[in-house]
Amino acid sequence: MITVGVEEEYLLVDPVTLLPAPLVEEVRATAGLGAAPLADAREVQDELLQAQIEVATPVCEALDEVGGHLLRLRHAVASAAQANGCRIAASGAAPLRDVEPVPVTGRPRYLRMRGEARQLVDEQLICGMHVHVGIPDRETGVAVLNRLRIWLPTLLAMSANSPLWDGRATGFASWRTIIFGRWPVSGPVPRFAGLADYEARAEALLASGVIADRGQLYWQARLSETYPTVEVRCCDVQLDADEAVMLAGIVRALVTTAIADEQAGVAPVHWQPEILQAATWHAARHGLSSTLLDPDGRPRSSGDALCMLLRHIGPALEESGDLREVNSLVHRLLRRGTPADRQRRAFAEGGLPAVTELLTAEATAP
Repeated sequence: MITVGVEEEYLLVDPVTLLPAPLVEEVRATAGLGAAPLADAREVQDELLQAQIEVATPVCEALDEVGGHLLRLRHAVASAAQANGCRIAASGAAPLRDVEPVPVTGRPRYLRMRGEARQLVDEQLICGMHVHVGIPDRETGVAVLNRLRIWLPTLLAMSANSPLWDGRATGFASWRTIIFGRWPVSGPVPRFAGLADYEARAEALLASGVIADRGQLYWQARLSETYPTVEVRCCDVQLDADEAVMLAGIVRALVTTAIADEQAGVAPVHWQPEILQAATWHAARHGLSSTLLDPDGRPRSSGDALCMLLRHIGPALEESGDLREVNSLVHRLLRRGTPADRQRRAFAEGGLPAVTELLTAEATAP
């Protein structure tokens, strides 16, 4: 069984105002205190800004493991946040910001980033979901990247959960994608000739001095430098754990399918960079409320596009035992809309107080 793991980032917010609360160290300490700590210290980490916190599941083989760990970690961090007078909010972008920027976490790497790009760092109040899928070797990993890149806009559209910024509707389903896309190496993953090409281009970017380390290869999918995995990074953090499980199952199935197709000699589908960039922007703008591009680059209704995705990965889902669960969750997503749609409805019906209730309640809902 190909393994999978998930990282989620959350905002720490004031429960009344929804403003970011720079309390990450206090929350982390509370989560790890006591004879029976709520979470292992390695599972709960700080992030770039002090109003963000990250959790990471252990390596998992089954989706129910992923879901169980995510619920455990969400509840652990939520309990620790509440003990320190704040809440966690599972939103891809902060719906509201204060006049003064949130302090940067005091790690040398983060402080250097602030010195190089102050405004970008000040506006990094965004939270993603990263899915790690095990690969046999890095050469295979590059082949996987080449094959799954055309599906990343669809995953982005499904995961969209950041429609608000500065107390207003942005008109985008995933404003996080737009914010994050301003870094020098970001957005759609390039097409590579092989592992040597991947490594040479990564080293050339480092040699240019524009990025300081490989952690700043902010492509929407990349090879992990820490684990033997492909890391898919295009998704906004999800409102509830079920949706995160759905996306983890889909990403694993895409990787499994890519490996099988590579071994069978099936010709990959390649899009030109401008098409992939346009598809990514369109997905960030509309989520599932408009068209998506099919593998041939033609516009399809979002429902048809998701059906094509499920047909593409169906054998992999069946092999892992995930077919019924993922199908059910995808159809639920089509019925009730993306998390961005739910944020917009809450905002239209009750303004920011309703959004606060939605984000802080659903973050830990089973």
